[in-house]
Amino acid sequence: MTEQTSQPEQTSQPEQTAQTELTEQAAPQAPEPQAPEPVPANEPGDDISVVGPAGHTRRPSRALRTTLRWTTAVLTFAAFTAGTAYAVADMTRTDVPGLATESDGRWDYPTLTKPPLPSGSPGPFADTNKTGSHYADLRRLVLPAPRNATADKALTGTDGWLPTKDFLTRYEEKEDRAELAQKFTDHGLRHIAARGWTTPDGTHTAVYLLQFDTAAVVDEFTGDIAPYSDPGYQLRGAADSVTDEDFPDASLVTNVTRVAYMEAKPYGTAQTRHAYLFAGDVIALVVEDRKGTAPAVPFEQTVTLQGQLLS
Repeated sequence: MTEQTSQPEQTSQPEQTAQTELTEQAAPQAPEPQAPEPVPANEPGDDISVVGPAGHTRRPSRALRTTLRWTTAVLTFAAFTAGTAYAVADMTRTDVPGLATESDGRWDYPTLTKPPLPSGSPGPFADTNKTGSHYADLRRLVLPAPRNATADKALTGTDGWLPTKDFLTRYEEKEDRAELAQKFTDHGLRHIAARGWTTPDGTHTAVYLLQFDTAAVVDEFTGDIAPYSDPGYQLRGAADSVTDEDFPDASLVTNVTRVAYMEAKPYGTAQTRHAYLFAGDVIALVVEDRKGTAPAVPFEQTVTLQGQLLS
């Protein structure tokens, strides 16, 4: 009998492929080293990175970047507004445009404009004006009343000119009134322009401008009517007036001599302040009185503004 040798069965090609794939899947393979993923350069405005696993740095997501940008903007704005608020708080209120300032007692005067001079006429302090004359209409050189004040019609006079006898009633003593009347006549007083008003707080103010022929005549009155220590002629209701030493020197006006007085305590139910201004051929008298205490700030303001109109 012929002995038959057994041959291994041939495995079909599909089966071999499947086995090979199983063998490869079963055999563990070492992971191939991979290069670290490159980190893209930051886009403008991306100043914050996110740290990932194994210390790798990656860019934040678009949503996170947007959130971070808004957060940065808010913090920057907060810092800016805080600095701005400090700067405004540190400034003087008058230095901030549009910011209302707390009143310091000054009155609200309209915009002041000097009246025009007649054609060819010099100003009162021009080198060519040897007599120191004010050629502008004196009535237009009187300070206007502040806003919300009530005009004193008694000082209007006729055509804006106040009679001398009405002006003299400002003085207390009969002898003083008679003496001044004679001096005014002797020194050629030309006319008197005046204006008066009462503000809502009850303060009454009167302004008188007396015009003479020349500045030389006015110079003679300076030491006569307004010596430094006390007035040469006491006003009615203010018999104990003395020099107002608190009147600020910073308010002095060029070419205008100022002497100010105030009624000393005890001054009764009302106080009077008054000042003389000597400017060229004009003597100005500003009088303020009020029940209780006459406020200093608006008085100083009024005197200074009147001096500027005469300068």
